[in-house]
Amino acid sequence: MRKWLGRPWGVAVLAVGLAVAGVALYWFQPWKLWVDETVQDAIPTAAETTGPADAAPAPPRTLASGELVSHEHRTSGSLKVLQLADGTRTLRLENLDTSNGPDLRVWITDAAVKHGTAGWRVFDDGKYVSLGKLKGNKGDQNYALPAGLDLKRYTSVSIWCDRFDVSFGAATLTRT
Repeated sequence: MRKWLGRPWGVAVLAVGLAVAGVALYWFQPWKLWVDETVQDAIPTAAETTGPADAAPAPPRTLASGELVSHEHRTSGSLKVLQLADGTRTLRLENLDTSNGPDLRVWITDAAVKHGTAGWRVFDDGKYVSLGKLKGNKGDQNYALPAGLDLKRYTSVSIWCDRFDVSFGAATLTRT
């Protein structure tokens, strides 16, 4: 080993190998496979602006719901689109259970949910709106929906890995 490192090309090979290993660790982030991030957001509420000051906020109304199906990684849980008393809408993930991964996002899309490997890569083919980074791979989470988002056009939700362009899991939004 000492003889090999004593040569100029040996040091270069070692340096390149360490750089490649560092980039691979950053890109794949394998430690996330063993680290769970649990989030427990409360069900969102908004105060009614026209009622008495001491009135309890009106409960949110469910506009759509769905059940997550697995794609690249085993994923389960349910989701709801909630409309609050002030008119704002929130996507709520409940009992989410998926793998952790690098650069996971919550997307609302116009793509149809397909089961199995056929559904892994369809969500970036059409229109989608990123609701932000996935807060955690387990638990209950809320994501604000843009004010002008048309729920007739955006009919599915994907837990999307932006690093590898693949869906971990997705759900069709069924209007209620």
